Amino acid sequence: MKVFKIVFYCLFIFLGSAIAQLKEPYKLLHGGNYSGADVLASPDPLIRYKWNNPKAPDSLELYVLKPKKITATPASSFKQDKNSITVSAKGSLLFDFGTESAGWLEFQSDDLADSIEMSISEYNEPAIVNTGAQYPIKTKTPTKYGNTYRLQLNDGLYEGVRFGWIHVNNFTKPWHIRNVKLVCQVKPVNYNGSFNCNDTLLNRIWYTGAYVVKLNMLQDFFGAILMERSDRHSWTGDAYPAQAAALAAFGNYDAIKKNIAFTASQDNGIAAYSVYWVLSLIDYYNYTGDAAFLKEYAANADIRLQKAYDGYDTLPQLGFMGWDERLGAGFENTQIKEAQNTYRMLCINGWKQFSKAMAAINENALAAKYQQFAATKVMQMQGDTKVINTFGIHAVSEAINAGLYSNTSIYQASKKIFSDKLNRLSYSPFNQYFIIQAMALAGQNSIALTTIKDIWGGQINYGGTSFFEVFRPSWNAVLNTNDAPPNNQCGYISLAHPWGAGVTKWLSENVLGIKPVTPGFKTFTIIPFLQDSLTQVQGTMPTTCGPISVRFNTVSGKCELTIPKGTVAEKIGLPKAGKPISKIFINKKMYWLAGALQTQGVNGVEEDSNYLYLKNIKAGNYSIEIIYLPVLAHPAKPKEAFN
Repeated sequence: MKVFKIVFYCLFIFLGSAIAQLKEPYKLLHGGNYSGADVLASPDPLIRYKWNNPKAPDSLELYVLKPKKITATPASSFKQDKNSITVSAKGSLLFDFGTESAGWLEFQSDDLADSIEMSISEYNEPAIVNTGAQYPIKTKTPTKYGNTYRLQLNDGLYEGVRFGWIHVNNFTKPWHIRNVKLVCQVKPVNYNGSFNCNDTLLNRIWYTGAYVVKLNMLQDFFGAILMERSDRHSWTGDAYPAQAAALAAFGNYDAIKKNIAFTASQDNGIAAYSVYWVLSLIDYYNYTGDAAFLKEYAANADIRLQKAYDGYDTLPQLGFMGWDERLGAGFENTQIKEAQNTYRMLCINGWKQFSKAMAAINENALAAKYQQFAATKVMQMQGDTKVINTFGIHAVSEAINAGLYSNTSIYQASKKIFSDKLNRLSYSPFNQYFIIQAMALAGQNSIALTTIKDIWGGQINYGGTSFFEVFRPSWNAVLNTNDAPPNNQCGYISLAHPWGAGVTKWLSENVLGIKPVTPGFKTFTIIPFLQDSLTQVQGTMPTTCGPISVRFNTVSGKCELTIPKGTVAEKIGLPKAGKPISKIFINKKMYWLAGALQTQGVNGVEEDSNYLYLKNIKAGNYSIEIIYLPVLAHPAKPKEAFN
């Protein structure tokens, strides 16, 4: 097997006259420019492209990727020169475009006379997907437009593409291939959030989560899958973690708002998805403070949550809780006990969060109603310890998310199951998002980060540049890079599923440490997680008042904060990182010395074993220096292994 060395001057080759003949569905990339430094952790080829003023109604736009590597089989059938590939016999060409994209494969030839087919895939063999797709086998004779040959597999043109092929099935005389390209679509959106720490894998995870959401953003809604396999439409529950990631990575509030409205009449026949829609509405409100929108859809949420209460004891057909066998293996056995318990805990969480949101907008009757609903069912559950003792990882996690960590049985169950490296993993990054949320609430960020590296880091180590529908770390022990993954209860696996992107928001909130306290970040906390080998983190959280930017370094003790106008940092945690703090300087003035404030007219401090907290810090730019006392080095923690 021979690998051609590809040399090209620019990753993006704009479409010329042949494209015009093809009547492309969208215009070329426009309305912005490339700026700033490259972000090596991002798989997004447009990471540096900034649109001037992207809005939700904007049309999709087009850009082009050229292959990063070409593999010829057999090598003797093809000859590469600067501008073309000469075909001299039957064979196949494999094109690796380097990153997952939403696009379609094309090439040009002026003298093709033979029989060929083209293929695309998310992995390194031509794809086959579930029955019901327009073309389940992603190999087909291309459509000819002048001297351009395009692989058209569905009415929307685009598929999830990392790899493409040209198969020369018959040969009569030499001919030439030129301008092989992947024509890609993109919804205008800017990265208004950012994340960077001294763990490269976590950085890649944050940006990959953002990228898979961006890949799936369509004209009018958030898509749920790139590959066309008959289920490429909006899934209400899938959108919950996808929109969560968008809040932290893009701050494209109008698009998120539009998608919540778009899915307001949907639940996809899945009981849990109706509750996830409510949680999406609350997420949006907490990040934006958009009380008018929350009020507009409060009645819709009320209907959904009332229905959940009415069916709590007898339970409706759940439809789907996740692909994990413990949740019923997708649609196979949705009434399995763990799925039922998980759904009930999700309902309690939904009622509690909705009650809090209603109280914030003075809808006191609704607030009281759902506070009572939650209290009634919590009391009912706590009176039946036998039920709690049957909770698995998913039900325990949703119970913690519902605020029940203080329950003795839930606490004990979580301690046991969170310490089990294998069984704390769900089969899907969708469900794993809810598990790491619970781990953070239980104060188990270190375990959560290990789990994140197992599930999301494992997908990157496999070779992924977007996140998958399902994943098991054990795949990497038997698969080579970018091999076809095992088929399972979801059929042929999607490798570009934005329901796995919730980890991006989790990292922004729990490692970068920025969380809203009151809606719209009018007040917020900054409590970075810097322990063990994590010593540095910096990044930005977009808000409607402007970006909150932070930088912490526990090696140098240097910290930088930007708090936007109209907001107050209610609490800022200066990490001790296992070392006593002797002094704190803020903007070069002594602020704290050996347990005593040194500046008049400032708010007090609090501390615990992990942080010294500054309180109620107003808008402005702050340069903070922490002077640590030296301590003896601690031995490294042993690496956890799977049993």
